[in-house]
Amino acid sequence: MRQWRRSILALLLLTLGQGALADSAPTILAAEYAEPTTRYTHGILGDAVEWGALRLRVKDCADCPPRQILLRLPQHRVFEDVAPRVVELGAGTPLVMVVESDLSQGARLAIYDAAGLVTATPFIGTRNRWLAPIGAADLDGDGTVELAYIDRPHLAKTLRLWRFEDGTLTEVAKRPGLTNHRIGETDIAGGIRTCTGTPEMIVATANWSRLIAVTFDGTQLQSRDIGPHKGRKSFRAALACN
Repeated sequence: MRQWRRSILALLLLTLGQGALADSAPTILAAEYAEPTTRYTHGILGDAVEWGALRLRVKDCADCPPRQILLRLPQHRVFEDVAPRVVELGAGTPLVMVVESDLSQGARLAIYDAAGLVTATPFIGTRNRWLAPIGAADLDGDGTVELAYIDRPHLAKTLRLWRFEDGTLTEVAKRPGLTNHRIGETDIAGGIRTCTGTPEMIVATANWSRLIAVTFDGTQLQSRDIGPHKGRKSFRAALACN
């Protein structure tokens, strides 16, 4: 009887362990775009080649070898971006932040895990309208992470801030008159720095004459001029706290 009970207990523990392993999400180690495509001819990043898929390098457990996952978009969408960003959003495992564009609705900021889309902002709503990410950080120190981008950096030139909480994105602030990209540039300027304990978003004025540091206090965005814009070297110096 005791041997029978021990066998049943061992089988139950094995089954529970396998279930826990199956329920745990793979940990994302790295991400890259794949499957180049010309099906969306916007060309805002210097050419008409965008990406049809997202390739993730993941691990299923501490002792497991890494493996690859390919997440493919439908034919009416592309990743219109420089590179995917692996970010810590307080979700228990790293997630991936991307710019995803629809052939008729334009761009949105989207968050992916190893299973696919987690959440996203609304599409801008019009073909050939784009957004340029700034970054992700807990900007106001409340324990939740904000995601920042410039909405239509060549047209609307508006910084938008979204909070990631409970698996969804909620817009919490916006400010016009700022940008981080010019048509044809192959990279996105600026980013987020922490020089004195408070994270700051580094962007440019709408006319590209000045660099601006933007902070968020939980309610409002606050801006300060940190010097003239002198090309990418001035952005690099600002992000290095120089």
